[in-house]
Amino acid sequence: MTRFQTLLAAAATLFALPVFAHDGVQIDNPYARTMGGIGASGAVFLEISNHADVDDRLVDVKSDIAEKVELHTHKDDGNGVMQMLHVPEGFPVAALGGHNLQRGGDHIMLMGLTRELKDGDIITLTLIFEHAGEVVVEAPVDNARKADGMGHAGHQMPQGQTDVSN
Repeated sequence: MTRFQTLLAAAATLFALPVFAHDGVQIDNPYARTMGGIGASGAVFLEISNHADVDDRLVDVKSDIAEKVELHTHKDDGNGVMQMLHVPEGFPVAALGGHNLQRGGDHIMLMGLTRELKDGDIITLTLIFEHAGEVVVEAPVDNARKADGMGHAGHQMPQGQTDVSN
């Protein structure tokens, strides 16, 4: 390999998006946004694909980056005002389907950050699924990312649901 090819391969490796998988569940394009320093809040967004032939459900998330980590969604209160709500039952992930956690929809909420985070910092989270169990994910902080900056592996459906069967 030439020196240029080696450098090109190294650069491609640096920009490759991480993929995290366990027992049929695959996580793509994780990233976080934060709103301030220690004690502030943040959110994590990612794409979940379920390659198993059984439905699964994201039921919880753990991380030491925040005092409280919860699954949240946005819902119209009927008056045109969006409310953020905790979703204790979690998010369904259909067999051979998926679910996107994205801005303005379902997401992972980080409340009471335990340290200041800046762009490029890595947040480690453990996603807990009913069937697939625990999946450890590393999400870079990227406050500059546009709202539609996810890969959208499938077709977008209501409530953040994604069909990745094609």
